[in-house]
Amino acid sequence: MPASIRNRMRVQEWLLLLLLSLIWGSSFFFNEVALRGLPVLTVITLRMSLAAITLWIVVLARGVQLPRSRRVWGAFVVIGLINNVIPFSLVVWSQTIITSGLASILNATTPLFTVVIAGLLLPDEKITLKKALGMAVGFSGVVLMIGPAALEGIGTDTLAQAAMLGATFCYACSGVYARRFRELDVSPMMTAAGQATASSLILIPLALVIEQPFASPPPGLDSLAAAAGLGVLGTAFAFTLFFRVLGSVGATNAALVTFLIPVWANVLGTLILNEILEPVHVAGMLIIGVGLSLIDGRLWSRRRSRSTGK
Repeated sequence: MPASIRNRMRVQEWLLLLLLSLIWGSSFFFNEVALRGLPVLTVITLRMSLAAITLWIVVLARGVQLPRSRRVWGAFVVIGLINNVIPFSLVVWSQTIITSGLASILNATTPLFTVVIAGLLLPDEKITLKKALGMAVGFSGVVLMIGPAALEGIGTDTLAQAAMLGATFCYACSGVYARRFRELDVSPMMTAAGQATASSLILIPLALVIEQPFASPPPGLDSLAAAAGLGVLGTAFAFTLFFRVLGSVGATNAALVTFLIPVWANVLGTLILNEILEPVHVAGMLIIGVGLSLIDGRLWSRRRSRSTGK
């Protein structure tokens, strides 16, 4: 049974979650630039390989004890498959068919899957009415912010939409599965390094056989720099943060990062790309905030205490 966690996040975990959502929100930009000169599977392979190299340099420099158990290394392979190889492939394929808006909304189902799977499998992450309500409110905020018009494609490209939902289901399963690394006494840094390494070993031969990147024209420096950004910042550093949050406050709370990513996408678009922040975007952000506060529970507990005079 996975080691017990705290269901209520402290300020430290909320800040880590905000930083993680900012990093993953900016990864869409890096992806776009990298894909200008590199094929899809090659970008994913470079991302995971550079992440693995970066993490191993840090792990060895810090003198982190390497796991010797076959059980741990087997778990790295499983988490690499369900957290990276399978969902990354499904997401990339689905986004060649469905719109980015619909993909973003479907991606935001990750916390909804997580709360159900964690509630069924983890005794310390049971489903509560407040948690379920908070998830529903947060998801509605994502839909409002991205735009209900994005839902118009629902039902037309069912296979691609099913692939996107399959990816989010994988993410939910990986978050629950990764809880075991705390029980196995594996640090967040080592967990990130292990799963990145396993993913790379699976992806490298696939990319070489399917895309044959060395037979293509050499990519530009911008594409290589973007791939490096994805690997070092968007994967190595980001997964270290993710596994740290997950080990402390559980799969359900860690999955909330998916609700925050669209918020940063709108904020960064306004600040960097001179996009206009519409009132509907602000309303969506506020609704997401209400949903997150319901899941956290502290604000509503204080209001109830005041209303009862306690």
